Amino acid sequence: MKNTTSKGFTLIELMIVVAIIGILAAIAYPAYTQHMAKARRADAEGALMSFANAMERYFTTNGTYTAAAAGGADTGAPTIFATQAPVDGSTKYYNLTITAATDTTYTLRATPISGSAQDGDGYLELNQAGARGWDRNNDGDTADANENSW
Repeated sequence: MKNTTSKGFTLIELMIVVAIIGILAAIAYPAYTQHMAKARRADAEGALMSFANAMERYFTTNGTYTAAAAGGADTGAPTIFATQAPVDGSTKYYNLTITAATDTTYTLRATPISGSAQDGDGYLELNQAGARGWDRNNDGDTADANENSW
């Protein structure tokens, strides 16, 4: 009789490897998606800061914050800055708007685009005084605890 040794993996060994890969994926994927949402939010925060700089330049030139929106309106999509974030050419996740503007005050908002990966993340706000707000629980206001900053 000839003594032979088999080469390869058993079905049990393969199933154990597949189970380990599944467990690692179950842990890694939610962490990855959470990280990506945080990175997209940080990009919107940066866009709001740049938008605020554009509003300050507008004020320096015109002596007022009014009429910086499309059609010379006090609210709506801006004409002095990009209307969506990220500002570069990549996929857009936030709409940028002027929600209030007077001669001496303004409020800017970054609202997640419906159907995007950020949908349901809550809007971000910034005003002329630098006050920040984030509707963390997506209930339509920034009056709840821990919603007065980014």
